[in-house]
Amino acid sequence: MTLFVEEQTPSEAKDFRPNDLIVTPLMKQYFDVKAKYPEALLLFRVGDFYETFGADAIKTSAALGITLTKRNNGGSDIELAGFPYHSLDLYLPRLVRSGFRVAICEQLEKPSPLKKIVKRGVTEIITPGVTTDDKLLDFRSNNFLATVFLGAKEKLGISFLDISTGEFFTTEGNFQYLDKMLQSYNPSEVVMPKSFMKEFEKKLGKKYYLFGLEDWVFTIDFTRNKLLQHFEVQSLKGYGIEDMELAQITAGAALYYLETTENKNLKHILQINRIQAENFVWLDRFTIRNLELIESQHEKGVSLLQIIDKTVSPMGARMLKKWILMPLISKLAIEERQQSVLYFVENQELKNDLEQYIRQVGDLERLISKVPLGKINPREVVQIKRALFAIEPLKNLLQKSDNLYLNKIGENLNYCPILRDKIHREIIEEAPVNLYKSGVFLSGFNEKLDELKFLIHNSKDLLLDIQQKESVKTGVTNLKIGYNSVFGYYLEVTNKYKNQFTVPSDWIRKQTLSTGERYITEELKILETKILTAEEKISEIEAQLFEQMLVFLSDYIEPMQQNASLIARLDCLISFSKVAKKNNYCKPNVTENLSIDIKAGRHPVIEQQLEIGESYVPNDVYLDAETQQILMITGPNMAGKSALLRQTALICIMSQIGCFVPADAADIGIVEKIFTRVGASDNISSGESTFMVEMNETASIMNNICDKSLILLDEIGRGTSTYDGISIAWSIAEFLHDNGIAKPKTLFATHYHELNELSEKFPRIKNFHVATKEIENKVIFLRKLLEGGSEHSFGIHVAKMAGMPKNIVDRANQILETLEKKHINEDTGDLTKSQIKSKLKNIAQKPVQLSIFELDPKMQKLFTELEHLDLNGMTPIDCMMKLSELKRLIT
Repeated sequence: MTLFVEEQTPSEAKDFRPNDLIVTPLMKQYFDVKAKYPEALLLFRVGDFYETFGADAIKTSAALGITLTKRNNGGSDIELAGFPYHSLDLYLPRLVRSGFRVAICEQLEKPSPLKKIVKRGVTEIITPGVTTDDKLLDFRSNNFLATVFLGAKEKLGISFLDISTGEFFTTEGNFQYLDKMLQSYNPSEVVMPKSFMKEFEKKLGKKYYLFGLEDWVFTIDFTRNKLLQHFEVQSLKGYGIEDMELAQITAGAALYYLETTENKNLKHILQINRIQAENFVWLDRFTIRNLELIESQHEKGVSLLQIIDKTVSPMGARMLKKWILMPLISKLAIEERQQSVLYFVENQELKNDLEQYIRQVGDLERLISKVPLGKINPREVVQIKRALFAIEPLKNLLQKSDNLYLNKIGENLNYCPILRDKIHREIIEEAPVNLYKSGVFLSGFNEKLDELKFLIHNSKDLLLDIQQKESVKTGVTNLKIGYNSVFGYYLEVTNKYKNQFTVPSDWIRKQTLSTGERYITEELKILETKILTAEEKISEIEAQLFEQMLVFLSDYIEPMQQNASLIARLDCLISFSKVAKKNNYCKPNVTENLSIDIKAGRHPVIEQQLEIGESYVPNDVYLDAETQQILMITGPNMAGKSALLRQTALICIMSQIGCFVPADAADIGIVEKIFTRVGASDNISSGESTFMVEMNETASIMNNICDKSLILLDEIGRGTSTYDGISIAWSIAEFLHDNGIAKPKTLFATHYHELNELSEKFPRIKNFHVATKEIENKVIFLRKLLEGGSEHSFGIHVAKMAGMPKNIVDRANQILETLEKKHINEDTGDLTKSQIKSKLKNIAQKPVQLSIFELDPKMQKLFTELEHLDLNGMTPIDCMMKLSELKRLIT
């Protein structure tokens, strides 16, 4: 879904006032605020409700299914829709998921009888890419905002920022690289200049929520200054982007955009990281999709992520997703991860202990990011304390291990004892979510707060003390203390004592009743004031104390973010060890050479989906640059060619993220690029056919090969005529072998048996097939990769297995037999196109109308029985009995 939203400044904004000149003061205030945020739905706080008006009300009513009504606006009516303020958590996610930007306008001061209208202002703007609301976020996924800018020669700057975690990345590249980056980071919102929006949609389609800013925002002077001011530096050399002008433009524009959404304190965004493509395996969007790395293309399918993600923290889940999409190229970095995984496999008790503490840490990354934004609540601050208490034993356990990589993680963990103990001393363990419900801080921490809490908890006793003292002083034994809303607390003397005591000089008569008199005293009024204002004062003091706590917390953002990153890494490594042990994975040997040697490899997803009692048939795969560069794999469509291709790529990816792999053994020469051309799909929205999509993807592969590429090609050319398809597939295989640029390792699955001849002409092309077995005119798929080409496709057998009517299957066999027989008898070898057409024409002239009784053996038997009936010699009873017998034949 693409939703074009363009920014409007107040001067450009459409006049939202109705034509009537008279508006109420409240509506005037609403229209003034709305004019500043014309592109957003404005939730306008009025007392205990959030109200929307006019066009916003119509949209809100439709999106939320709430009643649309009207409000008087100085003589005219305007549409109105609203909901209680305490239901914001329920309705806000619905509005954002419906594709709306939402501006929340709060009352900035308390209502007063002296003020006709309270001050209001927008405190937050929520967009799909800018939110810290847990109800709008997937805790296992990042929520990236992307900014894009097109420079000269179709070079682009691209930045990704997740305000909920503080992660900030930037890079530069062409449209193909942009497409790949967007696929990998999957932003919830993409911001760009207004002038670029149509071209973006034309090139990349309608897949993203788009928002346009004024073009002046995307200027180097403005955006570079934003970055320098934010990071408080003189240059950007320390971040590696000093000479990357387009990257700076998009990164600065991202910071500006956050400011426009009322997110001005961004202290948790501590650094910007340059995405260095040369450090990671290149996976284009086709490969990510075809290999189903993150999401399955099928409704009930399973992705690789779902198989290997056994993380127990949200931070680990988010990091693992990034690892899968960005496999490593550095042998040293891969082996560091592998050694840690092996260590956990061999030390199960340590793994269990570490995992127990990781669970207690929670989502520390997102919690600490809420601090500068002012979005964290007291209960979440207590969770930070719990996380720090869990980090201390984590650190100790890791430092005691004899694995250098884990030692390093342990050394860098910081359990911040000063902060931890401060929270522990000040905030109660079961702190409320809402700060203004009071009861946040512990007794004994603040003297004034303790006095007020004592006053509230002991108000009855304090009033009773006054009553008893005054009773003794006056001799009125049944003196009562009461309260009403007019003049507060009072002393009441019944008529029985009216003339029996002298009214003390400090008593003030307030009311005469038929039953007695009511008085107040200075002491009673002072206590009354304290009691009635205690709750409010407690809220004020706790708000001040909590603000001080957040200021203190903000000094710990950097170590907290480092803790979160280290624990996420640890969580991923433990996840790999759990999967390795459970699924019988082996530790691959990662090398710098150009070969891939997999012994008894299995598909990590398919093997987990087999029925009970079934076992996955493993296969060996060997590829290198000198002797066996291209495997030409033939065999029936259902034999498992595609699974073999995919499992090879998945094993390479798993090995290069540091995970163990589903095989008996594997020597993996590090690959730098993985390309796939698997499956077929139309891109109807762009007017592209299946074959055009296939050729686009294949062209992208051919233009980006290198010696350390792994290429998977499945049924190239099947989207066109047989001759065109064979020609294209043949030419591609030749190019991959003899291009003179690189020798990419390639698995080439095809149903064109003619391509088997390539192995006789090119030394590094080898023929393989997926074994099948024919028994009594039936085919059994053995799913075993064997040397040599296959001469049969078994297409008719597959049609039969799919439930094709018997007469169609039989007729297809007749036609196939005729073609094969005539082809064998042909003296000149291969048939020409015209010869095949002639033979097909002759076949088509034969009678093809079959009797309905040939469709089923039961019908054939019924026909035979009817043919031998002697109707003339049968009685009516015999006929009825015979009919009953025939009926049983077909039921």
